[in-house]
Amino acid sequence: MGLLTAKLITIFIFLCCLQSISRAKLKKFDKQYGPFDETYHDIFQVIPPATISNQSLQVTSDFVRVYGSLLNNAGRILLKQSFKLWDDSTKRVASFNSSFLVNIYRVENETAAEGLTFLISPDLELPTNSHGQHLGLTNANTDGGSTNKVIAVELDTFKQEFDPDDNHIGIDIHSISSVKVESLTKHGIELAPIGARFYNIWVQYDGIKRVLDVYIAEQAEYNGSTPPRPRNPILTHDIDLRDVVNQESYFGFSASTGNFFQLNCVLRWNLTVEYFQEKNQYLTIGLGVGVPLFVLFLILLPLLGYYYHKKKAARSDSIILGALKSLPGMPRDFKFKILKKATNNFDEKNKLGEGGFGVVYKGYLVGENLEIAVKRFSRESIKGQDDFLAELTIINRLRHKHLVKLLGWSHKHGKLLLVYEYMPNGSLDKHLFSGPDKKPLSWQVRYKIVSGVASALHYLHDEFEQKVVHRDLKANNIMLDSNFNARLGDFGLARALDNEKTSYAEAEGVLGTMGYIAPECFLTGKATQHSDVYAFGAVLLELVCGKRPGTKVNGFQLFADWVWYLHRDGRILEAVDTRLGDDYVAEEVKRLLLLALACSHPIASERPKTQTIVQIISGSVPEPEVPPFKPAFVWPSSLVPIDVDSSIVDTISITTPQLSSGNNVEYQSK
Repeated sequence: MGLLTAKLITIFIFLCCLQSISRAKLKKFDKQYGPFDETYHDIFQVIPPATISNQSLQVTSDFVRVYGSLLNNAGRILLKQSFKLWDDSTKRVASFNSSFLVNIYRVENETAAEGLTFLISPDLELPTNSHGQHLGLTNANTDGGSTNKVIAVELDTFKQEFDPDDNHIGIDIHSISSVKVESLTKHGIELAPIGARFYNIWVQYDGIKRVLDVYIAEQAEYNGSTPPRPRNPILTHDIDLRDVVNQESYFGFSASTGNFFQLNCVLRWNLTVEYFQEKNQYLTIGLGVGVPLFVLFLILLPLLGYYYHKKKAARSDSIILGALKSLPGMPRDFKFKILKKATNNFDEKNKLGEGGFGVVYKGYLVGENLEIAVKRFSRESIKGQDDFLAELTIINRLRHKHLVKLLGWSHKHGKLLLVYEYMPNGSLDKHLFSGPDKKPLSWQVRYKIVSGVASALHYLHDEFEQKVVHRDLKANNIMLDSNFNARLGDFGLARALDNEKTSYAEAEGVLGTMGYIAPECFLTGKATQHSDVYAFGAVLLELVCGKRPGTKVNGFQLFADWVWYLHRDGRILEAVDTRLGDDYVAEEVKRLLLLALACSHPIASERPKTQTIVQIISGSVPEPEVPPFKPAFVWPSSLVPIDVDSSIVDTISITTPQLSSGNNVEYQSK
């Protein structure tokens, strides 16, 4: 009787919820975005050549080299979530407020073009041939058509025959010919000056008054405080969104280049939108049929669920056990309850770190008086099993004093665990970037860590029975034992290469951590031993200089570029970590910095092999010859990905322009 009463209460609550859902409710979306990184690809639809790089949304970017030219391109970056902007029954129109910080950068001080827009779009697509004057909004065939269903606020930096000048702001409806436009020169605003300048834009729409207002104000510095919104809008326009856009629409940005080029970057974005929750017009009819079926479903659900999960768990256990039994020297199988107890039920206080594949906890095996690190995989699915088996299959066969040692595994009811030797001094990352209060690592310790990591990488590339690419070499994955010996860990992305293969391609695309990913990986989608060496170069710079790869110094977008600049001027020792004071060996610092630059060479085949790296660090061979100017990135003009070991012919060179304020330095190969 009690069970039946509980079922009836559940049905009553369900019906009340359905009745509430059937009404169209005005809801509020309020988000702040930025600084931007690769995780934002889950939130935004990024339509190439647009990209997310340098902590910004680059709606047209310097990485467009993949597509053959920096000119005559258009891109869009849109929020993947759509919004219902009015309710048919009440005729109420939603309001929204969008504010964003932009940097429109004129590369090499040349002519700027074309412009950047904030837009409301009917879909997540980019119109074909929308480069040049069309700003990624329309094209020659569709411009002006009401079926475009687009409204945009343009920041235009190139004068067309219908524009007042090459420095204006406008409101565009279905067309690049603005319905309202205002020249910014008389307001003391230059959108794309020589050198970096930052502007805050506010686009506000009042759904009750049906008025669109646009404001603009300069922000002194990239990381400076946001200026107050001006009292008066620079543009205002009466408009009913129902006459212009789709009821279900998307918010975002578009931009284009023409015969000239500029970087169109959004650095921050705050978006507040009122929107209407969709109501189900067939709900009333559906309730009459659905409720009896739902009652039957509630009664059968526990039995169906129990049967399904039992079958799924049995099938999963069978797959995992079958794979593990095929491993040579099958690692220890820990009981799940023992690891649960060792980590105090995976207590948050015992959390050591977290990555893309799972969370690592500290544990203690009382009976064995042993501290352990337990990695719990977050994806308890078929893909999670693949990750689990990939890491276990590789690390189980590796034997090297500078690799984190695998102790065993556990798998029960879909819960996947790996057990590693505990490293009491944590990760290298925490020692390098823990703040001024923590004593810095001495130079002797740093050199010992470099030597250990190089030895481990050489083992993976050349000494193990198969070639292994780590694919995620970074300071956070270098662990330190009680004597500060380096142990390379986290083999979640590592892959063993088949015989005669020199690279590994992932179906999901380029994986790893920005700043450590070699430039050619973005073009080929492949990881190689060369790309591991590139990441090792980034770690070398972190160890010697105490700066992350993405740190911007004196206007240089890449930290390695600044070190290369110091090398050219014969001042490379100025790059050493200031926390070391004079406590370092100048000859060793120079050796490691030159090695780091050699590993960071834009051309993969020019980077040293791991055997040479080990010899350079040990001092048995001279430091590498590094050119005073950073060589240009080189890729076949056809842009067809080829194996990086193949010869490169018929090449083009592309240099990397600077984005930030400060020194605008560009290196050309000699």
